[in-house]
Amino acid sequence: MRTNLLRNTVLTAAGIAATAGGIAGPAIAAHAAPAENTTKAVADRKGHGERELDVRYEAQPNFYYCGPAATRNAISVLGKNIDVDAMAKEMGTTEAGTNSINDITPVLNKETGKTYRSVEIKDGKADDKQTDTLRADIVRTVDDGRAVVANIAGTATDTDGNTHSFEGGHYISVVGYRDNGKTVTIADSADPNMASYRMSVDNLADWIATRGYSAS
Repeated sequence: MRTNLLRNTVLTAAGIAATAGGIAGPAIAAHAAPAENTTKAVADRKGHGERELDVRYEAQPNFYYCGPAATRNAISVLGKNIDVDAMAKEMGTTEAGTNSINDITPVLNKETGKTYRSVEIKDGKADDKQTDTLRADIVRTVDDGRAVVANIAGTATDTDGNTHSFEGGHYISVVGYRDNGKTVTIADSADPNMASYRMSVDNLADWIATRGYSAS
């Protein structure tokens, strides 16, 4: 039975290109060949409070596939290339989007062979405890060689001062961290020209607020 964990995620942005182009961001390689049986960390400095995973980035092929695309990008850090159409079918994705993070967590479990769980941030703004939990979840998941998938809504600002606005909702992958998780790296399927950016975990937590994320 589907729960009411989160509100429906509706359309991302009309007119998204059907394919991604170029290399965007420090840990994102567009259409790179999958690795074999390994997760490659672009910057593996766990002992120094930072780590970033190697993402085989692809943009979402239409305006409502952000859930399957974010999940595909997240799974790609394991060297796997899962067809987004197959995942969309499994998640129940329609032109209204993917209903909630609860529809993504089972796919992550199935395709990674690892245990993911859905975590809700119920309120309109994350409190300190929720933010600290998110940071710990990101660090733990990335240190295990896996990415986090988050359901976000509204507008947030990255560390370069760029704003990212998805008032109707969107899904992203979190594929790295710095400063012990105070800053995170995001893979965003919505725009291949802004495929990778960094954001403070505080801003990310507020972006997730009213929705949720999937982590180990």
